[in-house]
Amino acid sequence: MNLKDRRSSFQVEVYTSSLNDIMFFLLLFFLIVSTLVNPSVIKLLLPKASASTTVSKMQVTLSVDKNKNYYLNNVQVPLENLEAEIKKAIANIPSPTIILRFDSSLSVQDLVDVLQIGTKMQIKMVLATKHVNN
Repeated sequence: MNLKDRRSSFQVEVYTSSLNDIMFFLLLFFLIVSTLVNPSVIKLLLPKASASTTVSKMQVTLSVDKNKNYYLNNVQVPLENLEAEIKKAIANIPSPTIILRFDSSLSVQDLVDVLQIGTKMQIKMVLATKHVNN
């Protein structure tokens, strides 16, 4: 007769298969939250001045419609003369900035062509976008 104590045959088990999923979601959560934190925030108490001066940064607007018509400050310019017209427009501006307003139906290559002109002339260019409300 085989008489074994049934209580001693049971062993305690811990199922850890769901811990992998929990750890993955925690890792994902902390990665997303850490990108939202801005560690370079420095609080400063700036000195006060009796007179203030404002620096007006002049900007040039370059618009391109869906038919690839180029407008520099609302004046139509052919692509062949674009570089020369930009040089004229920024001649009296100390640190020029060009605001690029491109139609969304244009290809990326059209944008790159204009950006190459700005890079060649060492001009800062900013692409304007439309704010979308959710």
